[in-house]
Amino acid sequence: MAAQSYDRLEGVIWYDGKLVPWQDANLHVLSHGLHYASCVFEGERAYNGKIFKTAEHAERLKRSAQILDFEIPYSVADIVAAKQQVVDKNGKREAYVRPVAWRGSEMMGVSAQSNTIHLAIASWEWPSYFDPEQRLKGIKLDLAEYRRPDPKTAPCRAKAAGLYMICTISKHRAERRGYADAMMLDWEGRVAECTGANIFFVKDGKIHTPLADCFLDGLTRQTVIGLAKKRGFEVIERRILPDELTQFSECFITGSAAEVTAVSEIAQWNFNPGGITKTLMDDYTAEVNALGKAAAA
Repeated sequence: MAAQSYDRLEGVIWYDGKLVPWQDANLHVLSHGLHYASCVFEGERAYNGKIFKTAEHAERLKRSAQILDFEIPYSVADIVAAKQQVVDKNGKREAYVRPVAWRGSEMMGVSAQSNTIHLAIASWEWPSYFDPEQRLKGIKLDLAEYRRPDPKTAPCRAKAAGLYMICTISKHRAERRGYADAMMLDWEGRVAECTGANIFFVKDGKIHTPLADCFLDGLTRQTVIGLAKKRGFEVIERRILPDELTQFSECFITGSAAEVTAVSEIAQWNFNPGGITKTLMDDYTAEVNALGKAAAA
């Protein structure tokens, strides 16, 4: 089956302050964001017509732009309203939402301090990132060749387009080798994250997850940590070495696209998706659906 062409979907996209037909939401080939990766974005989901943690995502989008030395010319409230307008207009109550901001075309050198800053927001139907049947059985992960860089060498606290270059390469390699995704180490060889999701492990009823100091501290990650603590599970954020993976019984990943997905295998290490993973999957599903249901009541 041919891949879906996202430039040919039906609907509208919010583009620099107004709704435009989907296929008219274009930018010039000489945009700075394309050539020099001066681009930031968010990945969000709407459940029952309402976007989960929409303000937090808008705030992070603004912070990401500031880290890349540009200011999005819309307030958090403006962005929140625009996102909801797009979801409502496109009529998809269960939707993925993608705001993206980038430098325009006025200057094409490395320095582009006077370039226009653009913002666009799209929403479309997109199921869970992984096969629903595998989400509880557990997906298989490869070990990525590329590593997350030292924070002194990259703006790791921004959700910036350029940081995903090595993720695309790593995921392509993993898929060619029969895996669903890849786990990345950091620049010192410690466990970091997957190509688009944070990672957790379970040992003796306690949850362990890498410190988010060289990769994005995901909003889904933060939500799941909160849900785990509410259940009384101890959550330990620490350095994790690959040699420790034999000690863990369960593994799962989190992200707006992945939601909560069990892992059964990472390269030579095996896990048994179990009770803690299933509990947090169910709790997360209840959490994200509660907002839309409450708004409809």
